Amino acid sequence: MENALLLILMIPLLGGIISLFFWKDIKIQKIIFLLSTGGLFLASINLFLSILDQGVITLQSAGWEAPFGISMVGDYLSSFMILLSSLMGLGVGIYSIGDIDRARMRFGFFPLMNFLLFSVCGAFLSGDIFNLYVWFEIMLISSFVLMALGNTKPQLEGAIKYVTINIIASVFFLAGIGMLYGLTGTLNMADLAIRVGTVSEEGLVTLAAVFFFIAFGVKSAIFPLFSWLPASYHTPPVAVTAIFAALLTKVGVYAFIRFFTLIFNHESLFLDNLLLFAAGTTMFIGVLGAAAQMEFRKILSVHIISQIGYLIMGIAIGTKMALVGTIYFLVHIIIVKSNLFLISGVVKRIKGSFELKKLGGVYAGYPFLAVLFAISAFSLAGFPPFTGFWAKFALVKAGLVQEMFFIVLVALATGFLTLYSMTKIWNEVFWKKEEKKGDEQNSEGKEKPAGLLLMMGPIVALTIISLALGIYAEPVFRFAEMTAEQLLNPDIYINGVLGLER
Repeated sequence: MENALLLILMIPLLGGIISLFFWKDIKIQKIIFLLSTGGLFLASINLFLSILDQGVITLQSAGWEAPFGISMVGDYLSSFMILLSSLMGLGVGIYSIGDIDRARMRFGFFPLMNFLLFSVCGAFLSGDIFNLYVWFEIMLISSFVLMALGNTKPQLEGAIKYVTINIIASVFFLAGIGMLYGLTGTLNMADLAIRVGTVSEEGLVTLAAVFFFIAFGVKSAIFPLFSWLPASYHTPPVAVTAIFAALLTKVGVYAFIRFFTLIFNHESLFLDNLLLFAAGTTMFIGVLGAAAQMEFRKILSVHIISQIGYLIMGIAIGTKMALVGTIYFLVHIIIVKSNLFLISGVVKRIKGSFELKKLGGVYAGYPFLAVLFAISAFSLAGFPPFTGFWAKFALVKAGLVQEMFFIVLVALATGFLTLYSMTKIWNEVFWKKEEKKGDEQNSEGKEKPAGLLLMMGPIVALTIISLALGIYAEPVFRFAEMTAEQLLNPDIYINGVLGLER
């Protein structure tokens, strides 16, 4: 079943390379992209089912045994993240055909999307910390070009801020890698999990953990390392923003989970308090920033920051219930937040603006779209029986059990302020009457009705998936419990990679 891991990487890589040979033929590029994203989704289902059946699956490159070779590792968490990523890649890919203009398509939008999915899947499968760094860099290059594609001034400004801060994060990443290699003599994650516990210089291990905390903190946009996100996420087309919201910061969260449950899982009051502080401030500062915005996409972009705080909260608490909440919250936020971005793109298409004060009357003219927004907005705010409620319920319960009352209070307050932001969008965009200013009103949006059906299809599908995951939450929670148990028992991962019985 090792080929199941290889297939995950080969499909988007080949899709991107083949697309380059049809640089001027947009129609063929679209077909190749849909085939590759569809194939990746099917391959991710196959990998997910294989890992459910067999447990941890590993691929040792060139036949070199771990820890000497490059290990690709699939477990419950990584296979589930790949499944979610491929689902979002397919959905946003279909949406992008109606959203992205031909100029961007001619300049490599579809190959870049394939390379982005390739790097994201590679990061999830990496069993080696240096190769994880390499996957992050490929992801940075692909996302930077996608962000700048179109060459508008806001895009270039946002892209420069994005890449500059992320390069600084890469320096900390390399510093952490160098320090761990110097202390342990290995880069393999499973081998590191064994050797880190034998290092006598605990202070240096903690310093290495802080370096990784900074690197992953920038990648996942936690406080105070999030400044690149609100400056850049609202500048590219909606399809690009949606795939970024679904994947980029979540790879950083995945790295947090992997490192702080596998490698740095020793008792450290300093690291625990650092994670708790980051979780609480990220939640609260992010939601306050969103509440101050008056532009549809900017509100959603800044809200990404506050939602990352919930994910870090579960990692900081570190219990089984907390990790269950984090895993379920990942499912919730990847689907719901990306869907809200897709809805904002449809509103822009039919009304011609993202500015709340220039919008209105969407409920009267497009009630079905308003209902789709309301479902996702209620879920984001944490109303039952939607996914957001169950995710936050698990995290709050975990916090109460551990008597971490302050972080629970911050989480609840953030939920109420999230509701305020969603209500503001509802009132301004959907509920209030549209102001009529003559024939020129919203002419940009009304002249471009083509592609709306393609854009609506993924929105409806993601809404149905979100509703199903909320109403039938038990199977997802069972899988999240299995994943949390696997994460809290590093021996399962170590034995799967190194073949050791401990």
